[in-house]
Amino acid sequence: MSYGITAALQAAIYTALTGDAALTTLVDGAVFDALPPGPVPSIYVSLGPERVRDRSDKLAGGAQHDLSLTVTSDQAGFQTAKEVAARISDVLDGADLALSRGRLTSLLFTRARARRTRAGREIEIWFRAFVDDAAPV
Repeated sequence: MSYGITAALQAAIYTALTGDAALTTLVDGAVFDALPPGPVPSIYVSLGPERVRDRSDKLAGGAQHDLSLTVTSDQAGFQTAKEVAARISDVLDGADLALSRGRLTSLLFTRARARRTRAGREIEIWFRAFVDDAAPV
């Protein structure tokens, strides 16, 4: 199995999100790997958990990454959070991201869940990425 690409995949996703002008305008630049200390913005995107499965073959290490991003909003309705989630999907679904290690072969939207929380609204968006590592197994 190759878990070695996970940091490169996360960095590429973060770069794609923070490099998208429409998304950063919607959340006023609030895209986080880890939430900052203190008060959080009214609406923000955070990188979430992932599950990784081995997809190695005889030629190279590889993995399937199921990863999530969460849109959190303190607003009463879902409209703005859904606009942000839609933009994330537009940026990442089918994206051809360059990785600092290995190669992304596929990145696709798989599911989303919108729910009310005590603080407002939350939309969790899941993607599935397939990666190949350049190093043989």
